[in-house]
Amino acid sequence: MRAIFLDKDGTLVENVPYNVNPALIELTWQAGQGLQLLKQLGYALIVVTNQPGVARGLFTEGALGPVEHRIAERLAQYGVTLDGFYYCPHSPDGVVGRYAIRCTCRKPMPGMLLRAAREHGIELAQSWMIGDILHDVEAGRRAGCRTVLIDNGNETEWKLSSLRAPHFTAPDLHAAASLIAEADAVQHSGAATT
Repeated sequence: MRAIFLDKDGTLVENVPYNVNPALIELTWQAGQGLQLLKQLGYALIVVTNQPGVARGLFTEGALGPVEHRIAERLAQYGVTLDGFYYCPHSPDGVVGRYAIRCTCRKPMPGMLLRAAREHGIELAQSWMIGDILHDVEAGRRAGCRTVLIDNGNETEWKLSSLRAPHFTAPDLHAAASLIAEADAVQHSGAATT
């Protein structure tokens, strides 16, 4: 199985900092149509999101269930379902003791992607990570995925390295899906001629 790993805030849904109010969850521009295309290509769709608000005491892990449910409702309008929803509640600068730690699941570390790959039988080399900051790109590269950076202005640091260089950039999720479809077509045509 191959998958698209999706950052949540700023990539899949509009970026509202520390939002756990389901009423404020809105998909980004043409995200539904982009995910339709990726599903048609046979990709599993898995959200991987840092949620440091838990560690910072702004909300509990329990608040994330209704957020996941609201995203599922939004995507259902497009006939799209998620295959997984993973979050990291940790942050080294947190105030809630058990979450105020360094971990291997917080992006740019690849822990959420590796866990999802184990649990869903995903071939990481055939998968993609799409996100709106370079931490997403680095997590994808560390996991062995190809990467797309949504260049929407959310990345502000631009600390570049080989692990933080996206394979592609796109203005939104729909454009990212189109790039992946093109890459798949090239890969399949190359395989057909060998």
